[in-house]
Amino acid sequence: MSLSRSFLLCALLSLWSLGAGAQTRPNPQATGPATKVKVKIKDKAKAASYADSVKFAREHYVIDRDSAYIDPRVGLRKLMGGNRRFVENKSIRPRQDRAALLNVEKKQKPFAVIVGCSDSRVPNEILFDQGVGDLFIVRTAGQVMAEASYGSIEFATVALGTKLIVVMGHQSCGAVDAAVNRPEVPGHIIALINGIKHAAAVSKDQPGDRLDNAIRENVLEQVAELRDLDPVLSKKFKNGEIMIVGAVYRLHDGHVEFLPETLKNLPAFRVAGATSAAEQSIKH
Repeated sequence: MSLSRSFLLCALLSLWSLGAGAQTRPNPQATGPATKVKVKIKDKAKAASYADSVKFAREHYVIDRDSAYIDPRVGLRKLMGGNRRFVENKSIRPRQDRAALLNVEKKQKPFAVIVGCSDSRVPNEILFDQGVGDLFIVRTAGQVMAEASYGSIEFATVALGTKLIVVMGHQSCGAVDAAVNRPEVPGHIIALINGIKHAAAVSKDQPGDRLDNAIRENVLEQVAELRDLDPVLSKKFKNGEIMIVGAVYRLHDGHVEFLPETLKNLPAFRVAGATSAAEQSIKH
């Protein structure tokens, strides 16, 4: 899939569509027309030539993080824009200084949860060109999930209010390779193999590179797993309060492909109403 085509995948968001105005902030109290927002860019002089360009900001979806936090559709576009900057070697590296760190010392509002692999070659903030406090990251080899992972993701959605969840696999994943080619492994690595075993089996009959197919299938199955996860995520997803999508990171060129299968037929987004007593107790 070409780089330009990938960034058009947002057209597949159906009822989640952002509409024609890329630089808009959704009204959290209504489903009517969105209102204009001012693009706010804070970065060092090195990136000023990029960030000060209205055309650059529009094409690379440089927009304030609050809009991305409010609306997961905006958050998804923000991640896509950040990855495009990374691929083009035009990263602006927002909120990556000491001031940004101190600013989130007492409170965090990450606009996206990234459920990804522990692989050292997948630096999330760098490849999405985001900063301190932007991403809530849950990492295990092969992004295989269990109770601790589920709880971490639920905590982000309930306590922190994060509405966008991205399950991201990556090219040349060692855990998936082990599931495909090494059925016998030592120690607790078997827990990873068991979690990926079905995806590895499905990929056997698919055309093309088996490892690449297994990596993609693994992400698709994990997205489905989270969408059906009771009692928190399944309800929020079906109600349109959160968005759960899948992606694969390509090591050879730095591009993140958001899988079109996970962008279709999404529930219409709506802002959640009053939080439950249980959620309030966690937040406070």
